[in-house]
Amino acid sequence: MLVDGGIGSDLAKAAKAAKGQEDLGFDGLWAAETNHDPFLALTLAAEHTERIQLGTGIAVAFARSPMTLATTAYNLNAFAGGRLLLGLGSQIKAHITRRFAMPWSHPAPRMREFIEAMHAIWDCWANGTKLDFRGEFYEHTLMTPFFDPGPNPHGAPKVFLAAVGELMTQVAGEVADGMLCHGFTTESYLREVTVPAITKGLDARGRTRADIELSLPAFIVTGSTEEAMAAAATGVRQQIAFYGSTPAYRGVLEHHGWGDLQTELNALSKQGKWVEMGERIDDEMLATFAVVAEPDQVAAGLLARFGDVVDRLSFYVPYQAEADLFASTVEQLKAA
Repeated sequence: MLVDGGIGSDLAKAAKAAKGQEDLGFDGLWAAETNHDPFLALTLAAEHTERIQLGTGIAVAFARSPMTLATTAYNLNAFAGGRLLLGLGSQIKAHITRRFAMPWSHPAPRMREFIEAMHAIWDCWANGTKLDFRGEFYEHTLMTPFFDPGPNPHGAPKVFLAAVGELMTQVAGEVADGMLCHGFTTESYLREVTVPAITKGLDARGRTRADIELSLPAFIVTGSTEEAMAAAATGVRQQIAFYGSTPAYRGVLEHHGWGDLQTELNALSKQGKWVEMGERIDDEMLATFAVVAEPDQVAAGLLARFGDVVDRLSFYVPYQAEADLFASTVEQLKAA
């Protein structure tokens, strides 16, 4: 089992944080794209580490073109010695059209084509093939020597695709090297919806399960005291409620017979009632979405749920965790 960590967006702390993650034995670290560009933090991380893999978790694909993203990722992968994991996500329509002022349509087919276009660009640079990609959403037919970085000894990065719905999950099985499961995923949804959709995509392209890595950020509720456990539970409840309010993730709740909760949470979110939203997540829902355990039992709980189905795990802890709380968990997972 590979175990991953993460770094925040503060560039002044990125290098030290990345080195610390590597020293703790993590196999990879992920940097998110929220209010900062993840590639900046990962560039610093690459400079100050030697072994650990560096991933965007995620970079918003549709906020960019295949050419701009292919260029950034290709350059960073070369600088990092082949350690970049290019994690992509689609975001949702409102953000793509209203925040980024970029086009939105048919996200799953568009993402498939986006990744295929990047591979065509990378093939041009690495092997000197003529760039002649013509799709429904993207066309790339011009590459002159001045703009061609040429081959690098580490080639293109692995591409991971974030997905929740079945169509995007199938695309991951078709064209990605890995899939980033959403934190808003339960064991049942993972086994009964996600894995079959990945398999369908793999089968469509003549690929096997060995051709793709499955990565999961797992919600964890833990703490060394009752007060810490309670604070952790509150943080996770609120994060589950936040995701549950999003229409795009309704399918996960419907899978468990909780579809009506999405409507309720969505209405509360529009009123700004964030605390009340978290209170709607009862103990059954919390235990379904999160491993709730004492610190020395977290690894066992994660392995029991996901040990035979995912390849990499990270810890989703939307609360202030105690220092070194997961040190033994990392050791136990890596030994599994």
